[in-house]
Amino acid sequence: MLLLELLFVLLISYGATYFLVPINIRFSQKYKLIDFPHNRGIHTKEIPLAGGLSIGLPIIILQVLFDYINPNFEFQFIKIAVGSTLFLLLGYLDDKRKFTAKYKLLFQIGIACLMYYLGFKIEILTNPFGDDIILGIISFPLTIVWFLLVINAFNLIDGIDGLASGIAVIVNLVLFAVGLLFSNKMIMLLALTLIGSNMAFLKYNFYPAKIFMGDTGSLFIGFNIAAISVTGSIQFKGITTMTLLIPIIALTFPISDTFLAIVSRIKKKESIFLADKEHIHHKMMESGYNQKTISIIGYTITFLFGLIAFGFSFASKEILLVILLLLIILLALFFIFTKGLHK
Repeated sequence: MLLLELLFVLLISYGATYFLVPINIRFSQKYKLIDFPHNRGIHTKEIPLAGGLSIGLPIIILQVLFDYINPNFEFQFIKIAVGSTLFLLLGYLDDKRKFTAKYKLLFQIGIACLMYYLGFKIEILTNPFGDDIILGIISFPLTIVWFLLVINAFNLIDGIDGLASGIAVIVNLVLFAVGLLFSNKMIMLLALTLIGSNMAFLKYNFYPAKIFMGDTGSLFIGFNIAAISVTGSIQFKGITTMTLLIPIIALTFPISDTFLAIVSRIKKKESIFLADKEHIHHKMMESGYNQKTISIIGYTITFLFGLIAFGFSFASKEILLVILLLLIILLALFFIFTKGLHK
């Protein structure tokens, strides 16, 4: 029965997004939701924006239906649907009106605070090498930072055709696997909606893209990944660390890029909110890589780190830590080499 339900969710999320994207393209053109060529971009033609509506709307509807079908979850799906709706609206308004980064951050903090008080919080970290870590008063700031980190790291990788959607599929496949391993139905259902919708969107978004997800999609997806990661604490406190490890490790690529970009701006005495072309995908293009190659490299890195994150659930922690450290060193060398080519 569960298998049929999961298959149904995957097919519905895929089919709904696949059907909505062409409608969304016409909607974007009609209401001037267009990404025009600009000096910080890499595209030379006008492309419909806010394709994230095609991803977000079906998922929000499914989240509401999940709550109706699974009343024993005590409105947890409705709560995440509230956050999803707010981030979809924030992203849409940003694509339409172009908020400054500071205002966008304030809105993100506000929604993250709301999710904390709705119960999506990090209270206990399962220590694989000893006793559980009770966070206490640190729970609130850590939860807010967690939401902001995942949301903005994901937002920043949406600069290459197909990169964000493909990485979303991989990260949620790993989250789904952990949900399956620990029999956590909530994680499985939420992750599957993102897998199905992003797989469908990828058909239109992979190079050459016919539509972009915009902040409408990237903020929505980032929020959902962050929220799914803390749902482990709602049912099984023991897997909280597992679900937190997956985004933080699998998104090492964009998180590292975000950190290096902030450090670079501080060194130059520039605002950390300043948009530029100093991100790794810009440097890779300057080095001669095309968009397809960059996306595939991003998928590969995410997949490798995702396997390591999943491996922490059953393999030797010591061996995995060594492998993870080696991968981080290799990634750091890759960043340094790529960015150093165009100094």
